[in-house]
Amino acid sequence: MNHEIRAREVRLIDDEGQQLGVVPVRDALRLATERGLDLVEVAPTASPVVCRIMDYGRFKYEQDKRDREARKKQHVVEIKELVIKTMNIEEHDLGILAHKAERILQGGDKLKLTMRFRGREIVHADLGRDVFKQFVGMIAQVGQVEMEPRVEGRTLNMVMAPRPEVMHALRQQVASGGAPKPVAAEATAQAAPAAVPEDSVAAAPQ
Repeated sequence: MNHEIRAREVRLIDDEGQQLGVVPVRDALRLATERGLDLVEVAPTASPVVCRIMDYGRFKYEQDKRDREARKKQHVVEIKELVIKTMNIEEHDLGILAHKAERILQGGDKLKLTMRFRGREIVHADLGRDVFKQFVGMIAQVGQVEMEPRVEGRTLNMVMAPRPEVMHALRQQVASGGAPKPVAAEATAQAAPAAVPEDSVAAAPQ
């Protein structure tokens, strides 16, 4: 920028967007100085280098403002965990857990479902996979499996992500400045918001 430009000649664009052709860099600097503006390289790898006369401070301010607005409209995806403490969970309790998972996925976040095995339960990991399969079916309208169930130590883990249509709806809502609209899942619509026994299901801290 300005006197840091090393090229002897530059292709010059003035502050009104007019092409002024190829001129010596000293003439371009003089013109920028006369207008109280800066000479900025906009295509340093071109031959000759392309420079523009502009208010660089104002340009940076507006660019930073646009970046801040863009960040406000972005959703940072988190992975939130729900824990099943036993493979013998009742269907009603699993439905309540599915309702929580639904809300996580509708918010645009990913879900990690974890089942903890006690004692010799680990030899029956397939039963845990059956529970996971049932769980996936209950929230199939809003989520899809991203990582298939797998045993890690004494736990069975699976990761689910929001379905593309859920993310599309979320992006539209965020872009318009509104809150995301819930996507109803028929499979969990009947789950009542009752209390869940502590020894069956627990939501991990977020």
